[in-house]
Amino acid sequence: MEYNCGFIEGNKWFRYRAAAIIVEEGCVLFAGNEIEDYFYSIGGAVHMGETAETAVKREVLEETGVEYEIDYLAVIHENFFNDDKGSHKGMDCHEIAMYFMMKPRGTRELNSESYVMGVKETMHWIPVEDINKYKAFPSFMKEYLQSGYNGIKHIITDQRV
Repeated sequence: MEYNCGFIEGNKWFRYRAAAIIVEEGCVLFAGNEIEDYFYSIGGAVHMGETAETAVKREVLEETGVEYEIDYLAVIHENFFNDDKGSHKGMDCHEIAMYFMMKPRGTRELNSESYVMGVKETMHWIPVEDINKYKAFPSFMKEYLQSGYNGIKHIITDQRV
């Protein structure tokens, strides 16, 4: 059994996440599902004893059905938010995420059959210039991608109400 790097203490939830930024043909890949009303980055929890690099490759393969290679570590994201209806409803959430830029493959073709807690995920290629038209997280994605994205950025977002 794999254990995620995270814990719950009272109404507080912490997790360590590895995520991918996958850009193909001017579009960035996000995931969605039939329960949530928003799109989210490809990725998931880092398991105990697993590196972030290994975790992001595993998560990308699980969610897209395709093996992508890492190009570089792009963003260290400290994210604070309240979960208002998900699996951690009512919790004060603190997430540390390592975002890796993945090497483009030259195609948006995927082989996705991903499920999260029994709910089918769907993959969505969103044009970078249109990201703000969608409810998509992380909220920094459009600005980051349009900034020329070089080097490692440290980004802090606080969406607690």
